[in-house]
Amino acid sequence: MTDDLTALEDWLGPLIRKLEPSERRRLARDLARHLRRGQVENIKAQREPDGSAYTPRKRQRARDRAGAIRRRAMFTKIRLPRYLKAKGNAHEASVAFTHNAARIARIHQYGLRDQVNADGPSVEYPQRRLIGYGRHDIESIRDRVLNHLAGE
Repeated sequence: MTDDLTALEDWLGPLIRKLEPSERRRLARDLARHLRRGQVENIKAQREPDGSAYTPRKRQRARDRAGAIRRRAMFTKIRLPRYLKAKGNAHEASVAFTHNAARIARIHQYGLRDQVNADGPSVEYPQRRLIGYGRHDIESIRDRVLNHLAGE
């Protein structure tokens, strides 16, 4: 996948550099918003950027279950615009988590160990890629840049 992104950058880089800084900024903001929407759709559908499903939560024993939180989809709040920000300027477009959501996302993104709560046990979380790109994302970036350059 990295080779695809590098090839896209090598191909589109010279075209984008010919744009005025204000046009590049507008294009980067548009791309960042588009990529953010795609990331939110993936998180909502509980799938990784490559299309595979997230590792499901561990099954809870019935007597340990405390409310509906165990039955809901994961990551419902961190996909909100308050926590998942899209930014673009003349040099880059980025999608990133902010505040405490960034810590939670990092733990799941890389499958790290963390405490369930302040006094709780330490748990190794399975890797669930929240942010990333797939072949579809690369193709949509290419199409959006070409449409922008064509004036559409």
